[in-house]
Amino acid sequence: MLSFLKREKSKQLEDQLNAAQAQRRTGWENLPEDELFTPAGFSEEQAEATASSNYSYWGSTFRAFFKNKFAVALLIALVVVVAFAFIQPHLPGQADPNLCAVDPVTGIQYRNIAPGQDGFIWGSNSIGQDLWARIWAGARTSLTIAFFVALIEAVVGITAGVLWGYVRGLDFVFTELYNIFDNIPTAIVLILISYVATPSIWTMVLGMAIKGWIEMARFIRNQILIIRDRDYNVASRCIGTPTIRIVLRNLLPYLVSVIMLRMALTIPEAIGNEVFITYIGLGLSVETPSLGNLVNDGRKVMMQGGLRYQLLYPTLILSFVTIAFYLIGNASRTPPTRRTICSKEGTSWNTTSSFSPQKMSTSSSTCVEKCCTPSVASILTSIRERCLPS
Repeated sequence: MLSFLKREKSKQLEDQLNAAQAQRRTGWENLPEDELFTPAGFSEEQAEATASSNYSYWGSTFRAFFKNKFAVALLIALVVVVAFAFIQPHLPGQADPNLCAVDPVTGIQYRNIAPGQDGFIWGSNSIGQDLWARIWAGARTSLTIAFFVALIEAVVGITAGVLWGYVRGLDFVFTELYNIFDNIPTAIVLILISYVATPSIWTMVLGMAIKGWIEMARFIRNQILIIRDRDYNVASRCIGTPTIRIVLRNLLPYLVSVIMLRMALTIPEAIGNEVFITYIGLGLSVETPSLGNLVNDGRKVMMQGGLRYQLLYPTLILSFVTIAFYLIGNASRTPPTRRTICSKEGTSWNTTSSFSPQKMSTSSSTCVEKCCTPSVASILTSIRERCLPS
């Protein structure tokens, strides 16, 4: 009996549905042809909004860096030290780093004065020069050399590295250049340039940059090879995107973190090279204060107990600057960034599993956590923006 009633009810519902459909068709037949369909319209702004991404390589790099509290504190301390090194000579009451101070009463030089005595904050050296002024002047000299070396290596190395990795026809040429330069020790290059040219700041910069750019180029080339033939780059080439746009929009932004790392490591390396070449007597002259000169002078008196401060203070500044740049450079590398994408108007979207956004939840309080690398995020959420030529 129950099954019979169900069949009857189903038949009634089916008859009602057929009647409604027949009546609706009759209504359609009476409509004019131009009213049967209404254009939905097209909004370019809405189309771009669904295809664009708020992901930023720079933003990801800085987010990863600023999560490291120790690195942030170290960066602040480093900025303070570097800034003070360059503004120190403009402060009131600062001595000339090359001036040999003389006692106005006795006419004798203030030789090897201990720190804190007779107005010498960090003491004086064997000819009466103020170590406070000389150490900060030496820090300025070494930092200037390091900054220019890092800048030249970055410009030349990144340009050569992109060509080396992206243009297949140049691979053999750059590989042979790398093999030649890599087999020449950096110390030999610096020593030869010191003999050929007069030692100066720009001679040191030239000597370090001549060989240093090839290391940066190889580093960039290896990274370019990893991402050169990924789908979004192939798609960009297929639709005719200019090569320069592919490089600037697809390749170089992906390498922001590794370029920052390499430049941060170049600075302490350049400072170390300057200290080494000056330490062996082939670097800057004694009239040009540098950390290398100061370390070399301190080495001569390090066995005398009361004069070890002449080696201690420049070594502390040298160690802090080099170690800080190294640690900050390593902290700038961007690991996979864990982010939380919160729903908009009650809907959360997951963009990590496929190219098509997949609806995950309709709860207004639901957020979807995703772990994404710069390449994945950019491919999945901004491929249209990346591939369209300007």
